Amino acid sequence: MEVWDGYFRDGTRANIDLIRGEVLPDDVYHLVCEVLVQHKDGDYLLMRRDLSKPNYGGYYEATAGGSALKGEDKMACIKRELLEETGIVSENFEEIDHFVFDDDKCIFYTFLCVTDCDKTSISLQKGETMSYKWLNETDFISFVNSGEMIETQKKRYLNYFNQKGYL
Repeated sequence: MEVWDGYFRDGTRANIDLIRGEVLPDDVYHLVCEVLVQHKDGDYLLMRRDLSKPNYGGYYEATAGGSALKGEDKMACIKRELLEETGIVSENFEEIDHFVFDDDKCIFYTFLCVTDCDKTSISLQKGETMSYKWLNETDFISFVNSGEMIETQKKRYLNYFNQKGYL
């Protein structure tokens, strides 16, 4: 059973526990974080979702991420998710976006992590990821613009690259 802290829409804690899979109370949200990983050489990491995943199984995604567990803030969440899903340990995170998704009742943070990790040392999380690859910036932007990227991620990363003047 996965337990989350409940939050109000403004990001303050609601002092209520939420259980994954249960209906969330009205006006209560949970915290979700994702991270875009860029190597110091400019390449971006793509992780292939396990085929058993109920949504987008087998798709490559440009993130590691998930819901914050009870007691975690956004930084603790993203560090844990990055480690679990890639094996990368980092303290180097830049918040690049923040949304509130009313339909999914989540407060969603996106981070960028620039790392100098050994690119062959990425570890996979059973049931979550099945392979990975690194793409240079040009190929990554092409991937973002392709039909191969998960549509919700595509919108977030197009926004990021537009803001940076890459598109």
